[in-house]
Amino acid sequence: MIRQINLTNVLPAVFELDRAQFASSEVFLRPLTFERGQRYCINARSGRGKTSLCDFLYMSRRDFAGEILFDEADVRTLSDRQISRIRRRHLAYLPQELELFDELTALENVNLKMKICYDAAEPRPDVVKWFDRLGIADRIDRPCDRLSVGQKQRVALIRALSQPFDFLLLDEPVSHLDEESNRLCAKLIAERAEQLGAAVIFTSVGNPLLLDGPVTSLTL
Repeated sequence: MIRQINLTNVLPAVFELDRAQFASSEVFLRPLTFERGQRYCINARSGRGKTSLCDFLYMSRRDFAGEILFDEADVRTLSDRQISRIRRRHLAYLPQELELFDELTALENVNLKMKICYDAAEPRPDVVKWFDRLGIADRIDRPCDRLSVGQKQRVALIRALSQPFDFLLLDEPVSHLDEESNRLCAKLIAERAEQLGAAVIFTSVGNPLLLDGPVTSLTL
């Protein structure tokens, strides 16, 4: 279990020569702790580094100044094997680019994630019900290259929720969804996070995830 993600003076390397623009940031160039079980909204306009932040937290990039700790472990010191295990068991990510396999069906994309993340004997969530709840049950066996962007976004969300996690990273998770679909996604996310005792960290450029209950809002 990962209980905290601690940031200390983190800043994308590309902004190193322009640090002054982040003087009022509530995320960069200051200490910040994300706690398991809590909810956080990272507000930012385009080009401020929100996707970079998600990539740093997912450990797919290391071009940043400062320090990121998973509990007491510095992400820069983790081996590829350790990072792989954290991604399979503790950290789920819905990237803005979605990164679905277009030639696979919606359900095949989700099942592939579960095959990677669960041992054979472990129970797995009934994701078929999630397709129905998000209004895409009739797309479950359709190749992803035949889905709309909004449908793909919901498939990618289901894929992220299907794995075990202590922290859920969502980069603009509802950018292509209307308010009704936003609320349906938010309710499913809240239920799954509560079930796992997990934190939710999501970014927004003006169309936030409509989670009920307390959400800590931070400006990038």
